[in-house]
Amino acid sequence: MAGEIPDLEALERTGTGKGAARQARRDGMVPGIVFGGDADPLPINLPFNKLLKMLKAGRFKSTLFNMKVEGHDDVRVICRDVQRHVVKDLPTHVDFMRLKRTTKINLFIGVDVAGEDVSPGLKKGGVLSLVRPEVELIVTAADIPESITIDVSEAEIGDSITISSVNLPAGSKPTIDRDFVIATISAPSGLRSADDAEAEETEADEVPATEQTDDA
Repeated sequence: MAGEIPDLEALERTGTGKGAARQARRDGMVPGIVFGGDADPLPINLPFNKLLKMLKAGRFKSTLFNMKVEGHDDVRVICRDVQRHVVKDLPTHVDFMRLKRTTKINLFIGVDVAGEDVSPGLKKGGVLSLVRPEVELIVTAADIPESITIDVSEAEIGDSITISSVNLPAGSKPTIDRDFVIATISAPSGLRSADDAEAEETEADEVPATEQTDDA
C-alpha cells in the first residue's frame, strides 16, 4: 500500500450553476465536482494558487489524492478532467472521481534499487542509470504499491534491467504492453573513452595506406 497519498483540501461549494461558479472564481477559487461511488455528487471549491502549482508540477491526472472536505468523510479521488480558459489556459473547473477499493487506475509508481552493494558491474566501477525512476502501472485502488524494486545484485557492466525482471504487486501491470528498460549499468566514462580510442586506432590500422588496383 502506498504510504504517502497526498491530501487535497477543498471547501464544499454552496449553490450550483454558473452564478456560483463565477462567484467562486471571483473569490480566488476554482469550482469542481466530486462524483462516483455510492454518494451524491459533491460541489467543491479549490484554492486557485494551490491548484495551479499542483498542475504545473505535472501528473496531476495520474495522482491519487486523499480529499478532505469539512463535514464529509475523507475519500480517495483521482482527477478526471481539468477545464481551462480558452485564451489564458488557466483552470476554470475540475472533475474528480471517487474510487472504490476495486477500481483500476493508472498511477506512476517510484522505482527502488536493491543489490547495489554486491552488484559485480557496480563494483567494477560501472554507473547505474535509472532510465525510468517511475513506472506507470495499472493498479487496484485498495492495493497501491509504495514502490517497485529492481534487483541489480547480479548485473554486470552493459546489462539492462527491464520490466519483465520485476516482481510486480498482485493485480498490477504496466500500461506499456512490451518489455522496456528501467535501468542500465554502463562503463565508467574513463573506460569508455579508452575503449573508443582503442577502437579508433584499430580501425585506422585496418585501413590500407594506399589504394590497391588491379593493374596486372
